[in-house]
Amino acid sequence: MRFRLTPRETSFYDMFAASADNIVTGSKLLMELLGADSSARAEIAERMRAAEHAGDDATHAILHQLNASFITPFDREDIYRLASSLDDVMDFMEEAVDLVVLYQIEELPRGVEQQIEVLARAAELTAEAMPNLRTLNHLPEFWIEVNRLENQADQIHRKLLAHLFNGKYDAIEVLKLKQIVDVLEEAADAFEKVANTVETIAVKES
Repeated sequence: MRFRLTPRETSFYDMFAASADNIVTGSKLLMELLGADSSARAEIAERMRAAEHAGDDATHAILHQLNASFITPFDREDIYRLASSLDDVMDFMEEAVDLVVLYQIEELPRGVEQQIEVLARAAELTAEAMPNLRTLNHLPEFWIEVNRLENQADQIHRKLLAHLFNGKYDAIEVLKLKQIVDVLEEAADAFEKVANTVETIAVKES
């Protein structure tokens, strides 16, 4: 562990935890979308937009604190990368919900629920991991499991694409549904970037 003569700004830990907790809120709204009929989806999308705005506020707070801090708990570029990756997760989840509403999707293809379940689990793990940045304890289990989940998400995504192109859907519907499942895959990729950044921080600080 590095020896530091100057006190470090510790509010980052609480802000990262708040950002991750907000992502859990977003993942629950995604799960809620699965069981909602089309008439209820607009209201869910509105709540998701509010959560996404809260995520933006959390990210801006982290970056403001970064600019105002002389000494940071870990490297500035890693703080920026972690904040940005958390923000990306929320953005992709909000985009997926918005597309379902905008495209007036009547029924999501089988397999989307598996994508969302993976995202919900990754969100829970991320929220559990953020407080551990203070001590760097139990973090390897986090990034190993999130990377495993991302590999699982890749497999689900490939199966969904094969299903979409099997001739059951017309061309326009394929384009709409593919954009939604692609955005959900991007959310899984963003979770992996969060995990990889946490790993980088742990290696540098150990």
